[in-house]
Amino acid sequence: MGVLTGSAALDHLLERLLAAVLDGDERTAAAVVRQALDTGADPEQVLLDVIARAQRRVGEAWAGNRISVAQEHAATAINERSVAVVAGHTASRTEPSRGRVLVACVDGEWHGLPARLVAEVLKLRGWHVDYLGAHVPTPHLVAHIHRTGPDVVALSSSIPTRLPTAHATITACQAAGTPVLVGGAAFGPDGEYARLLGADAWAPDARTAADRLERHPLPRPQPDHQPIDDLPHLADQEYTLVTRTRPQLVRAVFTGLEEQYPAMRGYSEAQRERTAEDLSHVVEFLGTALYTGDEKLFSRFLLWTARILEARGVPAQSLPHALDILGRELKDFPRATDILHSATRRLPSTPISVMGAAE
Repeated sequence: MGVLTGSAALDHLLERLLAAVLDGDERTAAAVVRQALDTGADPEQVLLDVIARAQRRVGEAWAGNRISVAQEHAATAINERSVAVVAGHTASRTEPSRGRVLVACVDGEWHGLPARLVAEVLKLRGWHVDYLGAHVPTPHLVAHIHRTGPDVVALSSSIPTRLPTAHATITACQAAGTPVLVGGAAFGPDGEYARLLGADAWAPDARTAADRLERHPLPRPQPDHQPIDDLPHLADQEYTLVTRTRPQLVRAVFTGLEEQYPAMRGYSEAQRERTAEDLSHVVEFLGTALYTGDEKLFSRFLLWTARILEARGVPAQSLPHALDILGRELKDFPRATDILHSATRRLPSTPISVMGAAE
């Protein structure tokens, strides 16, 4: 293989890596990446234009029901190993010449690969990086800030239901005198939730995050800085009440579905667990939409869920029946019922079925 230049060569490398990843062949995946680096491939391009794209393709394959959850986990682990190959190949090449960045995932966020990519790109750009990984409790993050004094915290979250926790973490970091750059799918397609929660900056991907920090270093919060610690619409307590009663709401909706569809009583234990998990996600995302005050967050989740169900042979019309029962349970919660009605109107019309029917 010659020196990789241009999109065609990167596309070819991507296909070779993806084939190895989907086959569960860690040895070949590592060899593909190592060979590319040895023959002159740019490490940042390998990270972002090959490994990151391979991971997106893995996610698409899972969403399309072309690979199992176990295969997706195995593929992700191999992609993480591929990132480690790049990191090992370049470890002695770049001495830190810029400031210090702490990179971490929000507490409860287990998708660590996006944050790892940010950390490795920043290292390549000359930053001193403390990478804390996935699922970092806020008190431990703040303790690390006080111990190391980073110039900025780069906070990652892929799942919108972690936004309330992200809000608390952003506030805590700023109170400790450190600005926060956030990224990941949780913060919305255009970073709208980053702005809502008071982050100092947002970036849609690792390359943009590195460019942003190079062009305009984030100023430290002033001593009189007042972080956003509340949102006016939360005064109605709907978010708190829905979140606290999630187990009861899930049971009520499950029971209501069984009454409407007696066939559910014959579900296997695995099907019952899957249905309960689906309903729990629905209530959790409803709570997050209440927290942000944005019904589009819930609608996007339902449309995504509908696509996932369809790919698994479960028509999306299963969702409106669950939402209708949930709406009756929350009839005294005007914001919640408005969100449910709006989301229901956006769902596609398909033949009737029930969530969890496909194992």
